[in-house]
Amino acid sequence: MTREEALFLLKKHVKTDRVLRHSLAVEAAMMAYARKFGEDEHEWGLLGLLHDIDFEAYPDEHPHHAPELLKDTDLDDDFIQSILSHGSHSSIPRDTKQRQCLHAVDEMASFIIAVALMRPTRLEGLKAKSVKKKMKTKTFAKAVDREELVASIEPLGIEFAEHVDIIVKGLMEHEAKIQKEGYSLLG
Repeated sequence: MTREEALFLLKKHVKTDRVLRHSLAVEAAMMAYARKFGEDEHEWGLLGLLHDIDFEAYPDEHPHHAPELLKDTDLDDDFIQSILSHGSHSSIPRDTKQRQCLHAVDEMASFIIAVALMRPTRLEGLKAKSVKKKMKTKTFAKAVDREELVASIEPLGIEFAEHVDIIVKGLMEHEAKIQKEGYSLLG
């Protein structure tokens, strides 16, 4: 599946800018991690882009409807299982770097975007210290489980600061690319 096909399919099922921007942010973070681990950026990016394809239609059952929405694509079963693995109540093990990364970047990518929106320089110069400070502010993005943000990184064997740096760099690179397509991670 091409990225263009995946984006078309995503937009068929995702109607809000919020979920679309989140999907683009997770795509960026997954591509950044694919580069770090020497993996297929295209595949990892598609996983990030499509991971929430069923969220708007089935928020209480997400991501369990993703397989039916993706059944007529050329995406293999491992790809579908990776989407299913990112759910908080999933029985699919996060037993690959790809699945661990998806879980680790899902909430963090959007949290970082939220932090960037509060800064005059947005993503430029954003450091882990600023993200950590916002994590301590319970009224900021209060629906985000801070303990899970930290715990999700552990299987990757990466320090918090490096995790934030990888995601920020990926978001900045992706922002430049998607602006040419008429999108923005920053609203």
